[in-house]
Amino acid sequence: MYIQPYDKNRPLVCMDETSKQQIKETRKPISMKPGQKQCYDHEYERNGVSNLFMFFSPTGQWRYVKVTDQRTKIDWAIAMKELSDIHFKNAEKIVIILDNLNTHNASSFYEVFEPQEARRLTERFEFHYTPKHGSWLNMAEIELSVLSRQCLDQRIPDQKVLRKKVTAWGKTRNNSHASINWRFTTKDARIKLKRLYPTYNA
Repeated sequence: MYIQPYDKNRPLVCMDETSKQQIKETRKPISMKPGQKQCYDHEYERNGVSNLFMFFSPTGQWRYVKVTDQRTKIDWAIAMKELSDIHFKNAEKIVIILDNLNTHNASSFYEVFEPQEARRLTERFEFHYTPKHGSWLNMAEIELSVLSRQCLDQRIPDQKVLRKKVTAWGKTRNNSHASINWRFTTKDARIKLKRLYPTYNA
C-alpha cells in the first residue's frame, strides 16, 4: 500500500496515538546565557496527561495531530469524523492503516453518532489493521517518534501549550513536505511475515 502513488480520491492515512504528561515548573528556570544552557530545577508538578491522535499520509506528505483529554471511543470517533469531513472532505474513500485497539473500529461511530451518520462514516473509510505484534508496520508510529524527539522532549505545562506546540510542529513538517524513507518492501514482507500469508497445498 505504501508504494502506491498518491490518489486524492483515495488518500492513504496512517493513524496511531500516544500520550504526553504535562509538567509545570515549581521554580522559575534560570535563563540561557552565553556558553550556558537554560537550567531547570529537578522538581516539578504533574499537571495531567493528554492524548495525541496522529494522522499521517505518507504519500501525501501530510500529518495532523489532534490533542484530546482521553482516548475513548468517543474521542476516536470525533477525530475520525474530522479527518473525513474537514481534512479529506472531497475524497471518495479514505484508506486508513491502524492497529487493533478496541476503540479503532466502526462500532465506535455507532456509540457516538446517530445510526445514519455512523453508517455514512463507516462507508467513508477502508480499514486496514496491522497484524498482532506488527504495529511497527504503521508509519504513524515513526511519525510519532519524530514528534517525540522534535517537540515533546521538553516540559510542557498544560494542554493549551501542548496544542500550540504540536500544531506548529505539524505545520513546519507539512510545509517542508517531510516524508519517511520506508525501506520495508513487499518482498521483505513475504519473508518476515510469511506466517500471515495464505498457503496452498498442491
